[in-house]
Amino acid sequence: MRWMRAAGRGLLALAVVLTGYVASGAPGDGDRGGGRGPMTLATAGDLTGYLGPVLEGWNRARPAERVTLVELPDSADETRAQMITDLRSGAGRFDVLNIDVAWTSEFAAARWIAPLERGAFPLRSFLPPVVDTATYDGKLYAVPYVTNAGMLFYRKDVLDREGERPPRTWAELERQARTIAPQYGLGGYAGQFLPYEGLTVNAAEAVYSAGGTILGDEGERVTVDSEAARSGLGFLARGVRDGWIPREALSYKEEESRQAFQEGGLLFLRNWPYAYAGASGADSKVAGKFAAVPLPGPDGPGTSVLGGSNLAVSAHARHPESARDLIAYLTSDAVQRRVLTEGALPPVRAALYGDPALVRAFPYLPALRASVLAAAPRPKSRHYEQVSLAVQAVAHDAMAGHQTPEAAVRRLAGELAEITRRR
Repeated sequence: MRWMRAAGRGLLALAVVLTGYVASGAPGDGDRGGGRGPMTLATAGDLTGYLGPVLEGWNRARPAERVTLVELPDSADETRAQMITDLRSGAGRFDVLNIDVAWTSEFAAARWIAPLERGAFPLRSFLPPVVDTATYDGKLYAVPYVTNAGMLFYRKDVLDREGERPPRTWAELERQARTIAPQYGLGGYAGQFLPYEGLTVNAAEAVYSAGGTILGDEGERVTVDSEAARSGLGFLARGVRDGWIPREALSYKEEESRQAFQEGGLLFLRNWPYAYAGASGADSKVAGKFAAVPLPGPDGPGTSVLGGSNLAVSAHARHPESARDLIAYLTSDAVQRRVLTEGALPPVRAALYGDPALVRAFPYLPALRASVLAAAPRPKSRHYEQVSLAVQAVAHDAMAGHQTPEAAVRRLAGELAEITRRR
């Protein structure tokens, strides 16, 4: 997904000298040998070139704990596949892993990553919901590195002209998308509706916003067969059926939807905060004409799905104490500030969202903070990949009109029940 690639790029934005930095490390289940020494950092492809100099600074300051960057493919799916291949083999090629937040439960359940000591990291200084993405079965298995939450981008100039405020409820969104958008030659609302991980996120947000869930008990119990789930999928399916969600949005991923909004084709867009920079650019037709607010729900603000990435220590790490030190550094206050200012990625440190200078530079921070605080993780499951495939397939069929929302929810409940029975 776009934010997973961005999380990889965020590691590249940490051009800070590490001299004099000392992080606390705590022994854990993944210890092998002396605990300190050379290590590798595995992440998605280095797209901006910042990470090389960062690691050179680390290596100069800690020559006995040199870090070697291992660049995996830009695609999140390919990155996950290569990480799993290495972890299953026990080869220990990777020491520190920059993983999508949705992979934490799967990697932890398989014992591919080592539990971490909570006291070794300042978790209380993080936005509370992000910490939940790094836990499984009551234990901490990773440390949040960057976070993300879906937001509603809207044409402020259009709503201001109509004397309207941005929608806080689905009914307001639907009315404005159906009645105001056509007056200005705009599509009403779009998100990421191609059957891929983005649709899993959009569908989960609709279900969560309606008060429902998809799985419970760390993925062992199916909870999706509910009126809330039918309401959430019904909201999306109704949008396509009634035309205020353009049918072409069924082929949108993050970039296609951002481009449609940026080119002046939409009144409303659900996307990650990264879209703010592009829509504010010199080539954007909506620069200076839009704003962003938290996602709406049935009766008020809705629930976003948390995005971002976590940093984990491989269960086969050669020098886990050094690996934990590196994670502590990358999640320190100074580096988290760089994550935002140089990488334009949402940090996990709560205090940064109220920094006046940062808010001036990134006006969406207050709304993003509200979105993150109200957000929830994607369904936790040791079989997350299969869960996601089922959710996106069923949601797309409902939106395309191939199944009613009621039938789609029944089908999804059956498929998830089969998945949870697997070992």
